[in-house]
Amino acid sequence: MPADYNGRWEMVSNENFEELMKALDIDFATRKIASHLHQTKVIIQSGDKFETKTLSTFRNYEVNFTVGLEFEEQTKGLDNRKVQTMVSWDGDKLVSVQKGEKENRGWTHWMEGDLLHLEITALDKVCHQIFKRA
Repeated sequence: MPADYNGRWEMVSNENFEELMKALDIDFATRKIASHLHQTKVIIQSGDKFETKTLSTFRNYEVNFTVGLEFEEQTKGLDNRKVQTMVSWDGDKLVSVQKGEKENRGWTHWMEGDLLHLEITALDKVCHQIFKRA
């Protein structure tokens, strides 16, 4: 049985987000606003099916997926690109590979106690966000 990601998660740290946004060619003004936002994640999981929402006062982003099924994702929450996304399990970690115009793009979610970790990559940049269960 995979890990249970269900819940509401409040951001507690956001390391290297600006560098990641630069790698995605996000404009200066948007980077400045986005780097100061507090994000909330809402995850509804039913086995391998996920409904995820990332909420903030600036922009909300929703993506729904089934682990193991590739889908087209419009990354309007960040850089508004179309990518082919595949999410898979690596033990209790959720690992996403996003194929598009930026190399080495994707993310990994994992839990440690009541903390949800999110590592986002693009090119050679890595952002590490931590959320606490609300």
